[in-house]
Amino acid sequence: MKIKEIRELGTDELKQKNRELVEEMFKLRIRHAAGQLESPSTLGKVRKDIARVETLLRERENR
Repeated sequence: MKIKEIRELGTDELKQKNRELVEEMFKLRIRHAAGQLESPSTLGKVRKDIARVETLLRERENR
């Protein structure tokens, strides 16, 4: 997900997206531990998306 796309979302949408990404990360970790994950790089991509969303939430909090 691009930062430009994330910036267009509202605060409530960002919070919802964050919850979805955290849940997805949990599922990916389970699949990775079981050896069923085809591409481990997806873990890094989701982790970076979570960081982007949380950063924007913090920026909006401080305004």
